Amino acid sequence: MAERDNRKGRDRDEAPEFADRLVAINRVSKTVKGGKRFGFAALVVVGDQKGRVGFGKGKAKEVPEAIRKATEQAKRQMIRVPLREGRTLHHDTYGRHGAGKVVMRTAPQGTGIIAGGPMRAVFEMLGIQDVVAKSVGSQNPYNMIRATLNGLQNESSPRMVAQRRGKKVADILKKDDAPAPEAADA
Repeated sequence: MAERDNRKGRDRDEAPEFADRLVAINRVSKTVKGGKRFGFAALVVVGDQKGRVGFGKGKAKEVPEAIRKATEQAKRQMIRVPLREGRTLHHDTYGRHGAGKVVMRTAPQGTGIIAGGPMRAVFEMLGIQDVVAKSVGSQNPYNMIRATLNGLQNESSPRMVAQRRGKKVADILKKDDAPAPEAADA
């Protein structure tokens, strides 16, 4: 009995944590002896609007069930993306998946989300407020979302770069006006 209560509490805590956005719903039909059988495929993007986002797809005979399956898959496949000031990307980035290519650029405060359809859903669920993005190539929403997530996975914060190089964040962010001294010829 206590285990069942814990499960209910966990579901109650998890529900408000994530927002979801239905990106596409596709009706497919199968012709059988008695007529046509319809099925539905749903594409959903889920995020906490604080730097985590994921997408999922679900198929079922009914629309709500397809959306539920897609949402569950999206919650399992979430990635964390570092954001600058909690509102934009740290640097311009490029992502691709198949023929879907996307270019994402940082933007000054007040710009808003300038992006089309599926990419806009990803940015909104991620919590980005200022970004300029362009989709080049495929208009398939599945490939556009995968390309966007591919580009976002390549995003790195100054803290991550400093850690990788074994330096301090201040050294990474410092702008050197003078050229580096050249090594003596050997």
